Amino acid sequence: MSVRETDKNPDKFVGLTFPLDLTSFSTFEQSKTLLQQTKSNLRNLLLTTKGERVFQPEFGSDLTRLIFEQYTPDLEDRIEVAITDAIERWLPYVIVNDIIVRSDERNQNAVLVQLEYTIQTDKESLQTITFNFGQFASEEFTQEQPINKGS
Repeated sequence: MSVRETDKNPDKFVGLTFPLDLTSFSTFEQSKTLLQQTKSNLRNLLLTTKGERVFQPEFGSDLTRLIFEQYTPDLEDRIEVAITDAIERWLPYVIVNDIIVRSDERNQNAVLVQLEYTIQTDKESLQTITFNFGQFASEEFTQEQPINKGS
């Protein structure tokens, strides 16, 4: 069965969504399309710190480590490299179109990262995922809630 056929079949599931949430049936929420699952896979990959996953110490990215470093002129470039390296290694079917990294002038402790991507099986569907670290004061790009890795 092809990816497109699986996406159109309401009785087939591709994987588990992230963050893990229980449904009313005491099962984990599942994604029905490859685009939904890719977004969950990206959140899982980029918010997992290298060394955090048992038996796979190289899985993850350096994104959360970089977010909490002192802001320097090259920090945005280093964040982009960390994201690109992780995706190329662990999710090679994801095509990164653009990475936007913004710091907030009013709150120096806030960083916003927006990733625009497509997948190899559906290059026409441009997707966006936004990570809002801290309280980003600007309304631009803040479609998703702030990330609190501890909860």
